[in-house]
Amino acid sequence: MPQAEVTFLVEACSETGGFVARWDDPRGGGITTQGDTLAELHTMLTDAVRGYFDPGARPRRVRLHFAEDPVLALG
Repeated sequence: MPQAEVTFLVEACSETGGFVARWDDPRGGGITTQGDTLAELHTMLTDAVRGYFDPGARPRRVRLHFAEDPVLALG
């Protein structure tokens, strides 16, 4: 039976200026991925979740928990 949801911890990456997302599978293993922008991170997460889980076991939702609230800089 698929999990209803998995939650990724998202942190800013000081090295790249992008974002790193991590989910630890309670059974061992997990997923870590990154993106330079939030849009790229969403794409990378989608690909990683599809690759990690069998089609019948994929979660219906992915929740992003930000270690720090993102800030939108207005010019």
